[in-house]
Amino acid sequence: MNCGYVALIGRPNVGKSTLMNHMLGQKISITSRKPQTTRHRILGINTTEAGQIIYMDTPGMHRVEKKALNRYLNKTADTTLLGVDLVVWLIDGLSWHDYDEVIFNKLERAGLPVILAVNKVDKVKDKDSILAFFAKAQKRYPFTEMLPISALKGTNLESLEAVLLKQLPESELIYPEDQITDRPERFLAAEIVREKLTRRLGDELPYSMTVEIERFEEQKKITKIYAIVWVERDSQKNIVIGKQGEMLKKVGTDARIDIEKLIDKKVYLQIWVKVKKGWANNERALHSLGFMDE
Repeated sequence: MNCGYVALIGRPNVGKSTLMNHMLGQKISITSRKPQTTRHRILGINTTEAGQIIYMDTPGMHRVEKKALNRYLNKTADTTLLGVDLVVWLIDGLSWHDYDEVIFNKLERAGLPVILAVNKVDKVKDKDSILAFFAKAQKRYPFTEMLPISALKGTNLESLEAVLLKQLPESELIYPEDQITDRPERFLAAEIVREKLTRRLGDELPYSMTVEIERFEEQKKITKIYAIVWVERDSQKNIVIGKQGEMLKKVGTDARIDIEKLIDKKVYLQIWVKVKKGWANNERALHSLGFMDE
C-alpha cells in the first residue's frame, strides 16, 4: 500500500480545513470565513484499499507576528514541513501574493515534492486562464503536479487523492484503518465551541478568544462537557454572553448539536465566559491553555 504524511499549507483562509474535511468525508477541522480559524496542527487520516493518506491541517502561514499566539501559529505551520512525505500548497485565485515568496523560500529549503492546488476554481469563468497560470507557475517552481480544485464543491478531489497516493511511498498502515484523527474528543469539543463563537461574533473578537474544556465526563447515556471561553477584556465577555445570555445560548445549542453528531451520544454542554488579560501575548498562559510545541 502507499502510505504517508501530506502537509496542507497556504495563506490563512484559503480552504485547507475545508479541503481536509472533504477528503476525509467527515468534519475534523473547524472552519469559518475568518482567517486564523485553525490554530493547531491536526491529523486527518484517510484509509482506503489503495493506501493511507495522513493529512496535516495547519494554521495559515502569515507574516505579522504581533503576539505570542501569532508566533506560535507560524511556528506550528513551519514545523509541519518536518517529517512529511509530500506537500499540497493550496492557493485561491490565479495570482501570487506578497507572502507567497516566503512560502517559496520555505519549500526550497525543505526540498519536498509539492503539489500546487488552485482552490475555488468554480469562481473562475475563463478556464483557459487556469492553464496560462499553470504554465507560469511551472517556470517559478518545479511543482510535481498542478490541479484546479474546489474544496467546497468537491471538484477534482478524486483526482487530487489519486495524485497523492501515487506520490506516497509503499508502506504498511501507519495508523489503524478505523482511526480518523490523532486528536481526542475533548479537544474536538473545544474546537467546535470555538467554531460556533467565531461564526457568530464580529471580525476582531475571535482572535482574542480561546476555549478550554474544564471537565469531560463520559457517562453511560450522556456525556457532560464543561467549557470555559477565555477572553482578554471584560467588554469582550459581555459580547460573548450577549443580551440576557442570548448569544451564549445560541452558541451552546449550535455546538451541542455538532458534538452529539461527532461522538454519537447525547451531550450536556455548560459554557462559562472568563477573562484572562493578555493571554494571547503571554507564553505561560498559552501553554496552560493547550498551545504547546508539537
